[in-house]
Amino acid sequence: MAVLEKLRGWGIVLSILVALPLLLFIIDPSQIIQTVQSVSSKYDVGKIGGKSVSYTDFQAEVDRMSRISEMLSGNTSSSEQQQQQIRDAVWKHLVEENLFIKNCNAAGINVGKDEIMDLTNGENVSPVIASLFVDENGAFSNERLVAFLQNVEDGDENAKAIWAYLQEQIVTNQYYNKYNALFMNSNVENALQVNKAIADNNTTADVDFVMVPFSFATDSTVVVSDKEIKDFYDNHKKFFEQKATRDIEYVVFQVVPSAEDITAANDEFVKLYEDFTTTDNVRAFLQRNSDTQWSDQWYKAGDLRSVNADIDTFVSENNEGTSPVISANNTLYAGRIMATATMPETVTIRHMMFQSNEDGQHLADSLLNELKKGADFTALATEFSLDRGSQADGEFGKIGEISPATVSYLPTGFNAIFDAKVGQPFILQSNMATHIVEVTEAGAPALFKQVALFEKEILSSKETFNKYYNDANRVATLAGGKYANYRAACDSIGTYSHSMTINEATDTYGSIGHAKEVTRWAFDNKPGKVSNIITVDNNYFFVVAVTGAHKEGIAPVNEVAEQIKNQLYSEKYAEKRQGEVAEQIAGLTDLEAIAEKLGTSVSTQNDVAFASMGARSLDPKFVGAIAAAPEGQISGPVAGSYGVYVFKVNGRETGSFYTESDAKNANAQILNYAAQMILPAMMDDADVKDNRARFF
Repeated sequence: MAVLEKLRGWGIVLSILVALPLLLFIIDPSQIIQTVQSVSSKYDVGKIGGKSVSYTDFQAEVDRMSRISEMLSGNTSSSEQQQQQIRDAVWKHLVEENLFIKNCNAAGINVGKDEIMDLTNGENVSPVIASLFVDENGAFSNERLVAFLQNVEDGDENAKAIWAYLQEQIVTNQYYNKYNALFMNSNVENALQVNKAIADNNTTADVDFVMVPFSFATDSTVVVSDKEIKDFYDNHKKFFEQKATRDIEYVVFQVVPSAEDITAANDEFVKLYEDFTTTDNVRAFLQRNSDTQWSDQWYKAGDLRSVNADIDTFVSENNEGTSPVISANNTLYAGRIMATATMPETVTIRHMMFQSNEDGQHLADSLLNELKKGADFTALATEFSLDRGSQADGEFGKIGEISPATVSYLPTGFNAIFDAKVGQPFILQSNMATHIVEVTEAGAPALFKQVALFEKEILSSKETFNKYYNDANRVATLAGGKYANYRAACDSIGTYSHSMTINEATDTYGSIGHAKEVTRWAFDNKPGKVSNIITVDNNYFFVVAVTGAHKEGIAPVNEVAEQIKNQLYSEKYAEKRQGEVAEQIAGLTDLEAIAEKLGTSVSTQNDVAFASMGARSLDPKFVGAIAAAPEGQISGPVAGSYGVYVFKVNGRETGSFYTESDAKNANAQILNYAAQMILPAMMDDADVKDNRARFF
């Protein structure tokens, strides 16, 4: 169990069954099957390799991974961001298990038992193991691995769970190593390809040209027929794949304090203000009356701007006293300067942590004596410290740089580090443990102040809350669940209706977050429906109308017809203008004469390289034409993306700055990028469905 502790911080329904036979006599069985599949898939987190992933199974795996994370880190609490990271890791693991590894096996790649043994406890230990079981010097320690495995053999459930997880990671990593090796080594760039890349990057052209820009006005003579649109759609359906989306309109009523609420809150705050300025027990006062509790944190000039700029100004300009009452963003503030001190702006510290009992104190005394005799701090911390997570810059026991503004994140009692001398370790008793602490570096001294912050949010009264609720309810009632009525309701009340296209992952509407309930309602209802009141954060009242629904898959032609029409129009218009320019300049062999005929001027561009990014400011189609054009003669007209070009390549130069090594490095970069796309490509080919956004 001791070894396991050392791992902490290292990172890593009967009525339906009776009724069903009766239904079969009156309903087509195929319809029942289709309905059941539709309903059941609605509650799936996704589908991988043809296998559905239910919410229950997915959440069970999330719970398992969360427990393992807690055991490895020793931290039993996790933020929403950490939970999202775990859900992402679980999804990736399921894709690897149900798709990637199966594809590897199909390609003849396997990881055998002997191989796994070698990777876990042999001569070629996996980095997953080698980075976790280390000695005081950071090197792989087989002894620590063996001690941990003994815990597994002894039936320690936590150790068994961790070991099962590590084995999964080892096997998956080995599959990646083998598949990537196969993928990377299968790419061979021959000499012709290398020489072509070198030539393309070393050859530049100097060019004179005339450009006739395309007009922004629509040319009524250029017509795109419905048949052309349909033909393009039929031949390019892959281009129109889409995620499921909903078009919605919504009104939202934000509950904000009324003038009466503000006056009442201000009066109450002022009544308490005098006590705040004079009380001897600020901590107790804040605990009873303030949204912000007492903090031991120290501030220098500028640190309090994140709280309130006026509070920061007062504290910066005074060494004692209490600020006036300040109102900003529906919050009332006052700040009282409690103490001032000059201390280093930052100190860099390292520590050892022991139990706060008598044994821990004796051990701290003994080790402090050893340090005074010249013992190595890092070595002692590695062997004796209970804190296995502090390893800043790879040094065991090192916490790193701490300022008076950040010391409050450490256990209570660590303020003493700002009075300590550099290079002289000392014993510190925090509210959590006994420590030996050493300051290894100290920054320049600065003036800091300890400030009590009296803060009170101005809350809306019940009457104000009801007013906004009634406004929202009036819209919902007048709409009666129908979109036509919704528009009339908005007009009659004079409220603004927002328009938005959302997907299943949308949870933010404007500046309003945590609004996933709005998204869920929209995806559960058909176009033309209007919601009742949807409450978000108990502070926003939404009424939502679904105006359009777009299914996942290939968008129907009517939805993309305008997009296709615009593209085909651009192509036909460019072709037309190209022909018109050709007619205008027929017989002309001088660029100046061509420019005069077209009513424009001659421009020059030097050092145009087809393969380099140096010409990225030019029309890409024009650059391509330059690369293929002969020298010394008029070329074009060429229809580009922005206009029609007539040009002359005056000359080409071949340099030697782009070498064979550059070409091979560029190819390696492309290959590395392609390797990163292996899993996404497999997922696309297998039509993996990721529906997590419905649930999280």
